[in-house]
Amino acid sequence: MATVIRCGTLIDGTGHDPIRNAAMVVEGDTIVSVGPEASIPRDASVIDAAHATVLPGLIDCHVHLATTPKSIQQRLLTPYSLMIAENLVNARLTLEAGFTTARDAGGTPRGVKMAIDQGLFPGPRLRISVVGLAQTGGHGDALMPSGANLRVPDPEHPWTVVDGVEAVRTATREVIRAGADQVKLATSGGVMSPSTEPGATGFSPEEIATIVYEAHAAGKTVMAHAQAPQGIRNAVLAGIESIEHGIYLEDDVIDEMRRRGTYLVPTLVAPVWVLRRAEQDPASIPPYALRKANEVKEAHFASFMRGPGK
Repeated sequence: MATVIRCGTLIDGTGHDPIRNAAMVVEGDTIVSVGPEASIPRDASVIDAAHATVLPGLIDCHVHLATTPKSIQQRLLTPYSLMIAENLVNARLTLEAGFTTARDAGGTPRGVKMAIDQGLFPGPRLRISVVGLAQTGGHGDALMPSGANLRVPDPEHPWTVVDGVEAVRTATREVIRAGADQVKLATSGGVMSPSTEPGATGFSPEEIATIVYEAHAAGKTVMAHAQAPQGIRNAVLAGIESIEHGIYLEDDVIDEMRRRGTYLVPTLVAPVWVLRRAEQDPASIPPYALRKANEVKEAHFASFMRGPGK
């Protein structure tokens, strides 16, 4: 039996004008027709969305579904099994917000993706990175000045704080073995890092080239957490497919991104989110992250306005 969704307004995603009072006919998991109310089959099951605007599912190109805002103390007190449950809740909330596909930039393990794919839990279609590669002291190294490490050891996330060509080669292969759809690495510091700054460069060109080679050899793409000018440059020249954040873009690198077709995923909400969280729950944002978010927010927006999509 067909299912018909009666739409107050339908945006079909093709660029055409919105259609008023449209009916969308679905058979199984396929949309078979879109048209006026008169096209509703007599025996169809009808969902009345006449009060709403209906549009295709959205795609979020940079999420961390495994991350739930917490203070450092709360993170240390959270069992790994509870983190997985929170991961699944975040996936459901993302789907309910209208995002039917999401590109997870680190944290979500293969088992969560499998659970969604098998229909055990609701969530968007996922492309996962599993866990990002970081150099010692770089963005992604969760060792705190006290010696406590916020990274929770578990069998589904390989250890990826690595240095040197052979170490990054092994880590890249391990991440792919763990189910990564794309490989994530940090070619610069970041706002939430305890030991580095957004303007600091991460990984050498030789290390980045090795990661890119191994990922491409396995048929995977590569995404780079890249905020610093040199970190962005190194990532682009190494052939990485997407620059995440891109806070300090320079004109010649923007030109090179256009030439190569390198994507910018600007994540403009990232520093804004940090500032909002600090207002709502001060304990959930470390002072060093609040400082850095304030320092980068204007440069971040300015970079986006000058970026390769312009």
